[in-house]
Amino acid sequence: APGERPASYIKSPGQGAGQHTRQHTFLQKLHRNVISLTAPLKQEALDNGATVLNHSMHLVHRMENLLTLGNSSDVSLRVQTINTDEVKVIQAHSLVLTLQSDVFEELLLSRNNSALVLMETPDCAAVFDKFIRYLYCGDISLRLDQAISLHKLASKYHVWGLQQGLTQYMTQHLSSDSPTGHVVSWYTYALQIGDATLRESCLQYLSWNLSSVLQSGEWGSISEDLLLSLLQRSDLILQSELELYEALEAWTNQNQPVSSTVETALKAIRYGMIPPHHLFRLQRHSPLMAKYYESIRDLLYLAFQFHSASPIQLAKYFDVNCSIFTPRNYLSSSWGSPWIINNPTRDDRSFSFQTQLGPSGHDSSKRVTWNALFSPRWLPLSARSTYTELGAMQPTRTEGGRPRIIVTPATSSPDFAGVSFQKAVIVMAKQQGKVVVRHVYNFHQSTEEAGDFLVDADLQRRASEYLIDSSLYLHIVIKPLYHSLLVARK
Repeated sequence: APGERPASYIKSPGQGAGQHTRQHTFLQKLHRNVISLTAPLKQEALDNGATVLNHSMHLVHRMENLLTLGNSSDVSLRVQTINTDEVKVIQAHSLVLTLQSDVFEELLLSRNNSALVLMETPDCAAVFDKFIRYLYCGDISLRLDQAISLHKLASKYHVWGLQQGLTQYMTQHLSSDSPTGHVVSWYTYALQIGDATLRESCLQYLSWNLSSVLQSGEWGSISEDLLLSLLQRSDLILQSELELYEALEAWTNQNQPVSSTVETALKAIRYGMIPPHHLFRLQRHSPLMAKYYESIRDLLYLAFQFHSASPIQLAKYFDVNCSIFTPRNYLSSSWGSPWIINNPTRDDRSFSFQTQLGPSGHDSSKRVTWNALFSPRWLPLSARSTYTELGAMQPTRTEGGRPRIIVTPATSSPDFAGVSFQKAVIVMAKQQGKVVVRHVYNFHQSTEEAGDFLVDADLQRRASEYLIDSSLYLHIVIKPLYHSLLVARK
């Protein structure tokens, strides 16, 4: 139809040996003349010197015609849409149905006549002909908005190959564009059916690409449970905590949840990560904060104390290891820097950037300079970077191995006492034409490097899923933490 997005394509996996034999016998009876000497031949040499004449596509075409024309049909599928008078009739073949689905086999054995009545929801009835065609041809074309309906049918009728293919399709198309969004609905569906793989894939995509999700129409459609689940996570990737608060206010205005939900959500905001001048502005201009001020007053007071006193002084009276003082993965310049590496397999690269010493107002004006080293080859401990008098990194290059990244402070400082640093290296990729987060590597000050960095990446391939236009797109985030102060407080 005009205006529709191009459909995607799923092919059937191979059949088991016994099932394949029964189906082959059936197809031989239907099409004794499938192998035609006039058809194009695909020849495959075998170890024993024999040759296979492969006409599988010709056979699929004839199977499709068999379904379309209804020749030799022995069962009529009457697909009735629940709560309506709409009925769709499909002329089918019981042997094909039973070979593909044990559910159909039981239904056909218990029927009283040549018709089999199937009650389906409107969304499933709309794609039922696609589902049946898959049973005959082993492939299916679909759009994003049809994935859940087809997955329901595959699950209901025990067509496991199609079910697995659709789950894989959904996990691979999370970044695809759709008018109203689809990741939230796929997450909700995965939660309903208990599909942990799909659920975690959707949750990870939402967490790692939260800034773009917050700007989309899909944000307003997320459920209360999903909202609260996201707010608890420390691996969210977004511009700032202020962006998250403003998105929460927009979601609340749109959905009008009960007060208990709003209070729980507001208490999950990490106010210590919001600069004081922004907190003052929210107190004065945010209707949501004004309405629920009493619920979060203590958290706001704690945030202001965090920004006004040194962390060492604060640690004498409060636990600075709690979530309100724990950063997420913020993309603003105070927390890190992007790094685009052109032709990453060519040679070693170094890069310097600055961040704030810590999120506390006492430390935010103090700067830390960081040196990042990327090598496309293995860099053993004995060959780590040395520095010239000018402070430039001089890596020792080795052949072979895999990519490695090291992030270290350029200098040491007494101000580092009481502060440790967690580092996150975010790798971007382009999927379905959209730049998204491909992977996040986390490591701590004690390790200085991510040991599994790009371990599965093939940067030699120009079409590598880790590259954008032959370049490696990274964003390094430095997250200052006050873990050592907790020890001092004990």
